[in-house]
Amino acid sequence: MPRTNLNDILIFMAVVDAGSFIAGGQAMGLSRSAAGKAVIRLEDRLGARLLNRTTRTLSLTDEGRVFYERGLQILRQIGERDRRKVG
Repeated sequence: MPRTNLNDILIFMAVVDAGSFIAGGQAMGLSRSAAGKAVIRLEDRLGARLLNRTTRTLSLTDEGRVFYERGLQILRQIGERDRRKVG
């Protein structure tokens, strides 16, 4: 299995946080299209659909929710470790 690009994970998380590809892409300095392609690449690499998409809404699939929550845990752990190094 090819290595997953960490940026694709962060873009996915930004899209979820923002609730749209447009806003999530903007938060990462990307277009809606680039954000969408990053999420598709991530889904392809994982072999799982992470987001349900309609023309008006985005929602997490069960797999997407688990992946997003794990991403949050990892980011919290990194933040805690960084704070310990500074303090």
